[in-house]
Amino acid sequence: MNERSSIASRIGMGNIAAADLLSAPPQQTIHHDLTALASEFVRRLAAEAVRRSNESDEAAPLTVRIEGARGCTVLKARDQQGDSLRIEDWAGAVAGPTYLEAHFGIPRSTLHWWQRHNDVVALRKGARKHVFPLAQFIDGRPAPGIRQVLSLIVNPRPAWLWLISPSPRLDGRIPIEMLRQDLAAEVIWAARDFSAT
Repeated sequence: MNERSSIASRIGMGNIAAADLLSAPPQQTIHHDLTALASEFVRRLAAEAVRRSNESDEAAPLTVRIEGARGCTVLKARDQQGDSLRIEDWAGAVAGPTYLEAHFGIPRSTLHWWQRHNDVVALRKGARKHVFPLAQFIDGRPAPGIRQVLSLIVNPRPAWLWLISPSPRLDGRIPIEMLRQDLAAEVIWAARDFSAT
């Protein structure tokens, strides 16, 4: 590039078109080289982030019991604390307070009151933020029975995992769908039975 620049400067101002012709190919080459370097840098950065994430995930597994066709099964899930995309992978659609206020009309103060009183399942995202699974809301309110389920299965992650998984205690039905159909008594009984095992 330096050679081309010095040639272009020697040509002088009278031959600007000739200088442009001489400098264009090296600029394109540099542009392609920089693009390739940037792509490689981003690829390596992403690979390193995945490697570090896997190391930290392996250091702190979360063990959760879920019900299978033959009773309880132990599921070792990675702690998804800082990654909302991963939370959505296992928890379904989730949203934060801003989204719930804008789209569901739930004021933040009401949402936090529900959270403090265990009327909603709040999944931790990061150090202090929470997201809320959308399936638990009916007409802008939490499904009836969530408070009782959370009193029996205290940790919100295993509680939500149980709520969205087919339960043999409920003839293979999904507890959250039953809560949405106002069948709370059966779900609470199954949650009590599940938490006792």
